[in-house]
Amino acid sequence: MQFTVAYNHVCVYGWQHSEKNGVRLHHATYYETKSLCPGLVSDLLIQARVKATETLRSAFTWKAKKEASYPKKVATAQKQGKPVPLFKPVRCPSSEQCAVRYNVHTYSLNWETQTIRVSTTQGKMTLPFTVPHFSERYRGCKIATADLIHRKGKWWLHVVVNVPEPVVQANDTVVGVDLGLNRPAVTSNRHFLGSRHWKEVDRRTFRLRRKLQSKGTTSAKRHLKKLSRKQMLFHRDCDHVLSKRIVQSVPPGATIVLENLTNIREGVRHRKGEGQRKLHSWSFAQLYGFIVYKGQEQGMVVERIDPRHTSQTCSRCGHQARNNRRSQSVFHCRSCGYQLNADLNAACNIRDKFCLAQGGRPVLSGSLSDVLSSQASA
Repeated sequence: MQFTVAYNHVCVYGWQHSEKNGVRLHHATYYETKSLCPGLVSDLLIQARVKATETLRSAFTWKAKKEASYPKKVATAQKQGKPVPLFKPVRCPSSEQCAVRYNVHTYSLNWETQTIRVSTTQGKMTLPFTVPHFSERYRGCKIATADLIHRKGKWWLHVVVNVPEPVVQANDTVVGVDLGLNRPAVTSNRHFLGSRHWKEVDRRTFRLRRKLQSKGTTSAKRHLKKLSRKQMLFHRDCDHVLSKRIVQSVPPGATIVLENLTNIREGVRHRKGEGQRKLHSWSFAQLYGFIVYKGQEQGMVVERIDPRHTSQTCSRCGHQARNNRRSQSVFHCRSCGYQLNADLNAACNIRDKFCLAQGGRPVLSGSLSDVLSSQASA
């Protein structure tokens, strides 16, 4: 497709010239992409450049991160007497079939007749469409951009719609949510959310992946590629289900408080094995995004707080000690003897910490790595 050709051309130029500014990329590549892709209208060329700019920014960020962390990995390996790990450079981003992005100038949608009119290399085309049952509630909403995707012999148009703000009376209810690896989510109003089946699926996928990697054949690599996509879709589905259950457990207009887990992988002291594998496959940022937009539909506000010592502090008396948490699931205060589920205690601390911060009073403090270590072991 010509859209993919334009996208890859901008990516190659930006990567070779270390350029990620959209305006400069537009001036440098517009006429070349226009000659390479004569069938694309100007708006589609611009959208291809915009998608390439987004990809280049992400790639350059990832490249800088890997280059900065590699000397630390070398120093750690030398200190432990292990072989120096190989440096795997970040390559120029490219796509075999880039999804075509449309804006209001290149496509129109009629909800009544269920037809869309899109710009193609052959001119304007009018096509029928059907709305999946799970998207019926968005029928009739004002449209924004859309991505045209070809998958398994079918064409899908992912339309972004503008949903009107809900009219919900705000209230003072605050619910803390403790996210973890053992229990996906525990709320301060005593909801234990998630399914044990999810962990078993991940274990089964890991065993299959390890077996295929040990083979190393062409068919095994092809299977690994399919398995990687399947696992990514499974995690996304789990995050959708979990975020929906979290929002449903909270009354409309309330405030949901989560821990700010940014850079948790760099700050945790953990051993190799299943715990490390779970930590590095944990899609907490994706889950946070799902909770935010699902909560907005219910008039909820989603906030994040500093996670330090939420797992070590007693939610009744406030005593803080690392040995308060006797095991992964049991919290027993050394001072007052209060005992309850450790994740529920952390959820209550998250709620109380946010309320204290809103009142302008001092909140819990301490080393970030201490609390993250206890969460990684969970």
